Amino acid sequence: MDYRQAGVDIDAGEAAVERIKRLARSTFRQEVLQDLGGFSGLFALKTERYRRPVLLAGCDGVGTKLKVAFALGRHDTVGEDCVAMCVNDILVQGAEPLFFLDYLAVGKLDPAQVEQVVTGLARGCRIAGCALLGGETAEMPGFYPPGEYDLAGFVVGVAEGDAIIDGRAIVPGDVLIGLASTGLHSNGYSLARKVLLEQAGLSLDDRPAELGGIALGEELLRPTRIYVPLILPLLGRFRIKGMAHITGGGLPGNLPRILPPGLRALIEASSWKTPPIFGLIEKLGPVARGEMYRTFNMGIGFVLVTPPEEAGAIIEELAEKGQAAYRIGIIAPLDAEGEARVYINHG
Repeated sequence: MDYRQAGVDIDAGEAAVERIKRLARSTFRQEVLQDLGGFSGLFALKTERYRRPVLLAGCDGVGTKLKVAFALGRHDTVGEDCVAMCVNDILVQGAEPLFFLDYLAVGKLDPAQVEQVVTGLARGCRIAGCALLGGETAEMPGFYPPGEYDLAGFVVGVAEGDAIIDGRAIVPGDVLIGLASTGLHSNGYSLARKVLLEQAGLSLDDRPAELGGIALGEELLRPTRIYVPLILPLLGRFRIKGMAHITGGGLPGNLPRILPPGLRALIEASSWKTPPIFGLIEKLGPVARGEMYRTFNMGIGFVLVTPPEEAGAIIEELAEKGQAAYRIGIIAPLDAEGEARVYINHG
């Protein structure tokens, strides 16, 4: 009896590592001190760039969006999703992502599949400007069905201590700027799959008229937008008082995390165009409108809170970079006990 007979192929693991080395190297920053293969990754933080550097860390996964990747046999986008979910979270407080680590657990290791996953991880890291510093690929026979895996990511970033954005400066009259999402991003897939694939009986190859000829599977695998290269250049030049990454819980669940006590957000849903995938889910469910906003981002993936006089310039600069952004609402006082911290006028 040997390890391979027990279900773990060491040779396949080594082959996978060789495949992904070049992908990881394509993300390395000057601060990376060694190649892959060590017991840990080394990163030399350039502290001289900061008066009081503060490290920020986050972790996340891709959730049941992975089920779509399994069904299509396409694994080169979910890594980008994993990076996006992590780096967008620390971006909220003004952090520049420095390095990223991944954890990939499989039932049976397929080097080609691992290479596809890491292709997406590396692409996401290049977009975010962080190094894919290392990771772990665990082969766990009998734990996952054939062809399936789980993926998690961990990011570390840095921000100037006295420039961390925490929402405390937000006041009534400030404006909410919503940055368009690319679709579902990586949240709400349990409901989306239940409605579209199980209840409505659609196939991932179907092309519903509502999607304008795009295959359902292609729409569901559309990668999460990485907002880092769009937002970092704005910091320090504009008074951005608060930011929110719109993930699970939607606008109602994420905006209160940055609002000071006694304030609420008033949002006008007609101020942006909701991508058609959301309307399709709502219709085929049917899913109540309030539940849609509690589950999905509804077309807004990231929110900035700024003084009203700066909103126009920010929206214009984002548009020049190809990112649609909208004035979606304002900050107001809570007038009565029990009022919702986020009110969405969605008709």
